[in-house]
Amino acid sequence: MLISLAFFALAALLAPVLARVLGPRVFWLLALVPLGALAVSVSAAPRVFEGEIVRESLIWVQHLELALSFRLDTLSWVMTIVVLGVGALVLVYCERYFAPDEPGLGRFAGFFIAFSGTMYGLVVSDDIFLLFMFWEATTVFSYLLIAHYTDRKASRGAALQALLVTTGGGLTMFVGLIVLAAAAESTSLSEIVASPPEGGAVMTAVFLILVGAVSKSALVPFHFWLPAAMAAPTPVSAYLHAAAMVKAGIYLIAALTPGFANIPGWSESLVALGVVTMLVGGWRSLRQTDIKLLLAYGTVSQLGFLTVIAGFGSRTAALAALALLLAHALFKATLFLVVGLIDHSTGTRDLRRLSGLGRQRPVLAIVATLAVASMVGLPPTFGFVAKEAVFTALLEGDALGILALLGVVTGSVFTVAYSARFLWGAFARKEGVEDTEVHRDRWDALVSPALLAAGGIGLGLVASVADPVLAGYAVAFPAGGHEYHLALWHGLEPALGLSALTLLLGTALFWKRERVARLQAMVPATVNAADGYWKVLRFIDRTAARVTSTTQRGSLPFYLGVILLVLVATAGTSLVLNETWPTSWRLWDFPSQAAVGLIMVIAAVAAVRADKRFTAVVLVGVTGYGLATLFVLQGAPDLAFTQLLVETVTLVAFVLVLRRLPRRIGVAHGRPRHRAVRAALAVVVALTMSIVAVTALAARSTEPIYPEFAELARTLGHGVNVVNVALVDVRAWDTMGELSVIIVAANGVASLVFLDRRTDDLVRPRLTRGRRGLLRQRPITEPSRPIGRSRALAETGEKRLAWLLAGRTLAPENRSILLEITVRLVFHSIMVVSLFVLFSGHNAPGGGFAAGLVAGMALVARYLAGGRYELGAAVTIDAGRLLGSGLVLAVGSAAVPLLFGADALTSAFIEGELPLFGHVEFITSTIFDVGVYLIVIGLVLDVLRSLGGEVDRQQEEEDPRTPHERLEGRADA
Repeated sequence: MLISLAFFALAALLAPVLARVLGPRVFWLLALVPLGALAVSVSAAPRVFEGEIVRESLIWVQHLELALSFRLDTLSWVMTIVVLGVGALVLVYCERYFAPDEPGLGRFAGFFIAFSGTMYGLVVSDDIFLLFMFWEATTVFSYLLIAHYTDRKASRGAALQALLVTTGGGLTMFVGLIVLAAAAESTSLSEIVASPPEGGAVMTAVFLILVGAVSKSALVPFHFWLPAAMAAPTPVSAYLHAAAMVKAGIYLIAALTPGFANIPGWSESLVALGVVTMLVGGWRSLRQTDIKLLLAYGTVSQLGFLTVIAGFGSRTAALAALALLLAHALFKATLFLVVGLIDHSTGTRDLRRLSGLGRQRPVLAIVATLAVASMVGLPPTFGFVAKEAVFTALLEGDALGILALLGVVTGSVFTVAYSARFLWGAFARKEGVEDTEVHRDRWDALVSPALLAAGGIGLGLVASVADPVLAGYAVAFPAGGHEYHLALWHGLEPALGLSALTLLLGTALFWKRERVARLQAMVPATVNAADGYWKVLRFIDRTAARVTSTTQRGSLPFYLGVILLVLVATAGTSLVLNETWPTSWRLWDFPSQAAVGLIMVIAAVAAVRADKRFTAVVLVGVTGYGLATLFVLQGAPDLAFTQLLVETVTLVAFVLVLRRLPRRIGVAHGRPRHRAVRAALAVVVALTMSIVAVTALAARSTEPIYPEFAELARTLGHGVNVVNVALVDVRAWDTMGELSVIIVAANGVASLVFLDRRTDDLVRPRLTRGRRGLLRQRPITEPSRPIGRSRALAETGEKRLAWLLAGRTLAPENRSILLEITVRLVFHSIMVVSLFVLFSGHNAPGGGFAAGLVAGMALVARYLAGGRYELGAAVTIDAGRLLGSGLVLAVGSAAVPLLFGADALTSAFIEGELPLFGHVEFITSTIFDVGVYLIVIGLVLDVLRSLGGEVDRQQEEEDPRTPHERLEGRADA
């Protein structure tokens, strides 16, 4: 099973590529995947028929006891036959259905085979949370398949509707699964059903799970999404909405019924929902003129029929449910494929326009008739056998069984009527309607529907052979008064009489179809689930708009105030309920700490009162440097070093942003209002956080781990720098999450500045080969706006190499030749220092983060000295590539240990003696640190190229004069 799922995943990835080469023939190749998985299921059949449960398991997260657990019992085996067998035939049908120039053909093929694989995984999963993952994956892939015609509003709307309804039900179901797993102390579906837990929480959990099943199988009140989904291509309707996706809910009900049928309300709820759904679907199908919609509402009706018998909870009902599930998949998939051929050959699905098709396409009409015969329950079809079993099971029941029997008999009357309406509408010759023009398809387009229809007849003829196969599921239920077996003929019995009655009444209902139509027109549509869905969406939209207009006022102080108020409310509530308070206070360890703290307080107060933005930024920077000083005084050089670098880079970023803001605070909108309120809020927040910090430090209840941290870092991480070892080894998962945040931040900054593109267009030197074949940078010789003598050189075509680019790209008043030369001379040395900090960080202050900041400071210096052209000469690679390469290294170092059977992020230690170097040690976590190094450099580079170089370019576009012309203009002024 695991290998089969792997092939499904591989096929889904390769399908778009193969489709470009093979066109529609790719579906023949893809059909081999479900056929191969089907062969695996068939090979396991003897063991399954003997009552054995075939299991496979792969440990996923050992510490959480999570495993990829799969099993094949009778129920899941039958579902695999349906999912894989029908899936393979529908894939073969797709080869004739889609034209070679079909838009998005490869995408459709990939999604279809992926859906087939996730549905297969769903029915064989034994772990309930793995089942839920496949459950939600089917929702996502069904959304993508329904929306295949992306240019059609109906397809997009139907896909979104199906996604919202089934996802909402799935999330409700997830809550139920969590509660059920906690109560059962197991996540194994087979174990939970075999030994079901009890209690009120379990009852609540089970009904929450039923919400997901009901929404997935399109039962009332969620039935409206299924007919709307008929906007999808016909193969999608034949597979997802007849044989696969909608069967997921029925499968889950059938899987849980052996363990929970005795829960109060289980059978009553499912019988009521099933009967109402069967009647609503049958009634609505009689009104449809689109034969595909007619079948869709018929599917809703049949799903209600399946729900009634699957949730009834007796042995005969279980046998009947499995037989009906199999029969329904065969005849309904056949009919949807037939509709697709009718649509292709005539260009319409309107039964009012179809006439004489039966005489022109007799084979197609025969195939459809065989499927309809199984749907209405005519002998010798398997549908007849299944319906007989259903009637018998309900006749054996109590009062609930009699009520259910009345409902399903009435629904079966509707089934006969709309089935006859389908045959008549699709194939009969109608008075006053010209015979429909038919474009014949190739004969092989009929192979799949013909095989499915033949399957419905063949299973009916060998029903007694199929009985022991399906009985493996029924034995999980208590035995009734007598043992019932599937058979084509049981003699003259009440079930046979009820079948004949439904055929007679259904035929009469079709015969008087015009009168029935007038009666239906007179019934007001007071309750419409689809209208309710749209009303709920409009209410959500209006509520969201009102909330947004109230809270999203475009005021940053307002947003910050709301956040801080929530912080004070939540943290303050925790403090009020706190019972552990510190018994002693220590204000400082050294008097110098108090002095530094006083300076930080003065700087913070001065920053609040500053009226210039640059002054405020510098004063805020003082608090950051003060914190670094406190780290030094506390004996944490690594933290102090990193804090100094972070504060410096942040200060540069602030200064770059200030170029786009007014110099003085409050110039645009006047002095800030409500200053007293803001000051009060600031004081309250400060007091709250101070008390939280003190209280948290006093709340320790066990011995701290930090006394042993140095020894653990040395023995486990093979390093003496505790901070770096913790970042790249002990808590590397946290660091990986932080790296993701850094990448998101970098992209966010760039997106705000590069409005219509992600990559920058800084001028960069080209790479040339030197005398020994080495790649070398060719200095930039033609900046965009040459001035002075450089302009004359450019006009004459003369080119000269420049070591200092700022002379031709910056205005003289913005230049410092001493700074330019100094930066150029020390740049490479700083980069070497950053590498030293990187590789020595495991045993000395430094590491990937600090080293990246050191390299970033070198880039900051190049930009500040020479502008964006100088930055382009310093780094000839996009920031995005640095960020991506760093993430690949970090994730790769996490994933590689899995290939050797170890946990993710497990470090390996290598040591040895090397000539000249002596004793050398290498820890594989260094590779992770290199990834951190690249990501930090990419972040700084992204900030410089967006807030620096791109803002420079935008300002030049606003003032197209050259730097020299701008300088001359200022001098004249």
